[in-house]
Amino acid sequence: MSRSSSTTISAELGLRLVVPQQTIVPLVASLYYSGRDPYAVRMAFHVGTDEPVEWIFARDLLAAGIDSPQGEGDVKVWPSAQSCAERDDLDVIGTADADCAVLNIELSSPFGEAHFEAPAQAMSAFLRRTYQIVPAGQEGNHVDIEAELNDLLRRA
Repeated sequence: MSRSSSTTISAELGLRLVVPQQTIVPLVASLYYSGRDPYAVRMAFHVGTDEPVEWIFARDLLAAGIDSPQGEGDVKVWPSAQSCAERDDLDVIGTADADCAVLNIELSSPFGEAHFEAPAQAMSAFLRRTYQIVPAGQEGNHVDIEAELNDLLRRA
């Protein structure tokens, strides 16, 4: 295993939850990436005082979604433009994008659906940091297949 396999990075991201009545609710999400799980980005949504709600995304899905609509089923991501004036209501690092592009993230579960808007430039910056740890196409070099199989067999 290389040193990058044990490297973890994180970032805070200002999001907007879009609810059906066209109300916008600002919130913060924490992004996490680890070389130990090179295909995934974990996102913890901080909603109130309870424990954060965590989703795990394919890193490539988020990266591709910045440029074009991606995903089907429970997770969909797509880009859109938004005026900078609409973003002035949040005072969180990462929300004052120069181009004000937005990454839409739509999540569905048996408990409901949620649509979030994330600053595309801040998401891109986070993803660039992940690709410095584990370059695209080299994820398989950072997975310990034997350890993963042993773990699966132990749980079976």
